[in-house]
Amino acid sequence: MENHNLEETEITADLVYQSVDPSDFNAMLEVDRYNDRTTAFDKIISATHNHFWDPMDTKYIDFSVPFDVENEYMINPDQDVDLRVIGDLLNEKDKIRLVNMNVHWSLSSILHGEQGALNLSSSLCHILKDPGAQEYAANQTREEARHVAGFSRYIHARWGQPMVVGPALGNLLNELVNSKVVWKKLVGMQMLVEGLAMGAFATFYRQGNDPLLTKLMQLVMTDEAFHHKFGKIWADRTIPNISPEERDKIEDWSWEVFHVLLYNLSSPEQKKPTYEALGLDWKMVQERFIDALTNDEIRRRMSDNDNIFRVLVKTLFNAGIITDRTASKYAPFVDLSELEAEGTSMVGDEIAEEGIKYLMAINGDDGPVFNFSQTAAE
Repeated sequence: MENHNLEETEITADLVYQSVDPSDFNAMLEVDRYNDRTTAFDKIISATHNHFWDPMDTKYIDFSVPFDVENEYMINPDQDVDLRVIGDLLNEKDKIRLVNMNVHWSLSSILHGEQGALNLSSSLCHILKDPGAQEYAANQTREEARHVAGFSRYIHARWGQPMVVGPALGNLLNELVNSKVVWKKLVGMQMLVEGLAMGAFATFYRQGNDPLLTKLMQLVMTDEAFHHKFGKIWADRTIPNISPEERDKIEDWSWEVFHVLLYNLSSPEQKKPTYEALGLDWKMVQERFIDALTNDEIRRRMSDNDNIFRVLVKTLFNAGIITDRTASKYAPFVDLSELEAEGTSMVGDEIAEEGIKYLMAINGDDGPVFNFSQTAAE
């Protein structure tokens, strides 16, 4: 992914998101700051105990549960795009190998994304000045850390170690983590990356054949649904109250990131080792992909509610980051009128709610389950 030569300027419409330079710790010691705490995130902070889980405790998830990676599809093979493009070149054994290597690649990318989210959430604690916003960021840091532990354990159990991060994702994560501006961190991680992740988690949960994989996805989604809400709160309090120039900057940057990820996140060039392991030339595979993945085919795939890029676009649309000004850019890939008709409910909310009920039963909590259909700040 190319470096975005975008001027790093902060966009702050709400004092809740007021920030300081990460080297300016004295700003955190100002005595008036301690009593100037927002209540905007209190509900999602107080709900933390509802979805507590520990990847090191077998009462929540047992990573010793076996699965035959060599002979069984880890997910429904109909979900694998590679198989549609190059399946005619492979025997059944290699088809299973391809699908499961792609699962390995996807989960490795998710693991790298979770590590990015951990570091980014931690970095917000150094720049957000509001104590309530800081507490939420610290809370998310803790949850991202358990996701890193959970995905690390799953990948170790199935393959030993993760695959190396792809350039497209690695470049984006570096840009977001190293940025000093709040809006880019929140739009980039809480909306773009988390939007992709929620679609991926829902797909693996619904299409997975490995019971351990589907359980891990549900547990992670009980946390991620709240992280997604944090981004939505920012959008609701920021996007309607900024200048047209500032809104255009966010909108243009979001489109650029979407476009780069759409065509590069899982492209054959990113996954050279996978094709080499099967004795295939990645350039030949790339040529087949170019022929097969027309805009019409991408649009057909994005009609699936769990499609990662459809979820990403819906996230941006609901946040007001896709307007009439940029709608035509997304139109070849997804019907925005359908997204509008669907309302604000997000893929994964129902899965997360069922997961929270499961966790509350384990944790001995008989209180109400968080309602994701409401704005978290209400």
